[in-house]
Amino acid sequence: MFSRWSNSHHNQENDSLRHESMVKELRAALGPLSGRSLKYCTDACLRRYLEARNWNVDKSKKMLEETLKWRSTYTPEEIRWHEVAVEGETGKVYRAKFHDRHGRTVLILRPGKQNTTAMDNQLRHLVYLIENAILNLPEAQEQMVWLIDFSGWTLSTSVPIKSARDTINVLQNHYPDRLAIAFLYNPPRIFEAFWKIVKYFMDAKTFQKVKFVYPKNKDSVELMRSYFDEENLPTEFGGKAILEYNHEEFSKQMIQDISNLPICGDLMINSNLLAMGTLDPRLLQSLRALNH
Repeated sequence: MFSRWSNSHHNQENDSLRHESMVKELRAALGPLSGRSLKYCTDACLRRYLEARNWNVDKSKKMLEETLKWRSTYTPEEIRWHEVAVEGETGKVYRAKFHDRHGRTVLILRPGKQNTTAMDNQLRHLVYLIENAILNLPEAQEQMVWLIDFSGWTLSTSVPIKSARDTINVLQNHYPDRLAIAFLYNPPRIFEAFWKIVKYFMDAKTFQKVKFVYPKNKDSVELMRSYFDEENLPTEFGGKAILEYNHEEFSKQMIQDISNLPICGDLMINSNLLAMGTLDPRLLQSLRALNH
């Protein structure tokens, strides 16, 4: 038994050393970086891209370079809450107040609460919340969990196939290994037709992280509860907690998250932002309260 443990431990050490060597190899292959690209490409970041491409340095390099190009044009760090707040008025996507058993950030998605038709802004809203979820991850934790509630979902409220494909592309190609698991809770039978199409846009790693949960399927319920304390899990997901979404309170939290960041140029809340006439009056009032 000791021999088996010793061999296993030795193999783990070898894998760790090999992975560290590949991180260095990937960094060298990327060449000199500066500005936001340099800040983004931490060792942990490089490991996620290597993991996403099965530790193939060339494929990881290509994937990461495509993300750096995307981030330079899409500029997710420059999206401001007041620009996407309208998308969150019904609470169709938001960061939960609770975490999973591993302390990971939880995003709740309620596609039946769709309230807009601007697909580009819907994606910007989701990207903003993914960035916010990452910002709120505890130390040494790199992944988030998604809980998807299908109450009220119909084909008429579903996003177009192209938008679903674009969303999947952003998640798996530009936020690799950020999703720990996604629970799709009690989707209606008609969702199967939609799923049969969109699942082909997912790579194998992302597909394996998607779990369907049905209240009458004991195994699926037990799997989800292995990730969550029943007392924290909302009743909409078979738990005991009362799920409440208050858009004004959530907006205050989004603004507070930014104002708590250290001074770093364009991420700071300042007098110019407070003076912007494009802000919703309620959000403007919240900003002023937080900055006095």
